[in-house]
Amino acid sequence: MKYISVKEVGEKWKISDRRIRVLCNEGRVEGAIKIGRNWSIPADAIKPVDARKTTRKNYIGLEYDFSYIDSLKEAIDRLRPFSKRLAKSLHDKLIVEWTYNSNAIEGNTLTMSETRVVLEGNTIGGKSMIEHLEVINHREAILLIDDLVSNKEPLSEWNIKNIHALILKEIDNENAGKYRTENVVISGAKHIPPKHYEISYLMQKLIAEYQNEWQKYHPVVRAILLHGEFVKIHPFIDGNGRTARLLLNFELMKNGYTPIIIKNENQAQYYEVLDLAHTMMNYGPFIKLVANLIIESKKLWLSVLE
Repeated sequence: MKYISVKEVGEKWKISDRRIRVLCNEGRVEGAIKIGRNWSIPADAIKPVDARKTTRKNYIGLEYDFSYIDSLKEAIDRLRPFSKRLAKSLHDKLIVEWTYNSNAIEGNTLTMSETRVVLEGNTIGGKSMIEHLEVINHREAILLIDDLVSNKEPLSEWNIKNIHALILKEIDNENAGKYRTENVVISGAKHIPPKHYEISYLMQKLIAEYQNEWQKYHPVVRAILLHGEFVKIHPFIDGNGRTARLLLNFELMKNGYTPIIIKNENQAQYYEVLDLAHTMMNYGPFIKLVANLIIESKKLWLSVLE
């Protein structure tokens, strides 16, 4: 890949060097690399959408009283730091249950116990290699999310593509980490995703909205909007649901909340509230679903920690 300087990019995009450095620091220039105090930018990098010119969306149902959830968070925070043994135990449990449920929602037939066995490095007779890879890949994607949160990495298209690349690793290498180049429909949903040629622009706009307009919302609302608006764009040919649930927990964890697990048994309700958000811009039912799962998650953590 050919890289060019900030000055060369400035001349190409017709914006100031200072503005380009700001965009790079915000993680909005895909593939930009910082070497010392200077940035190297891919020659084919796409100019980010100007967040100052984004059109406000009229979301419905974002009002929710998060005081109880925040009180549970504060109770957990008072018990930090956790012992290494307990932290590992909770993390291992999370990986198994998160991986099982997220994959099961997408049609993977491995049971919870079989998922645990695969994560331990074993194979299950009668199950496809793809189902095994979906388990292994999902764990790797969770570990990437952990790293992004630990290193305080900003959300960017680059990181979203890296997460997705792990989800489809060795399953569909041709499309792993790459936006779709064809149009799609979602079975059972009223919402029809945008045309493939709109994706690059819409993803830039999503990141700009996340970094600017959504900052006034509660972190839980931001996490839900990130999940919902990402899936609405449906940028990849496959793996959008798993990636969206990873992004939701990325935003929760980044803000100190325990991750949640959207269970396979709640699949019908989950799809219903998502479609309502996509077609009517009404996020109220989705927020209630996630809020209940956060309360459940925090109560579980408190029961173990206290």
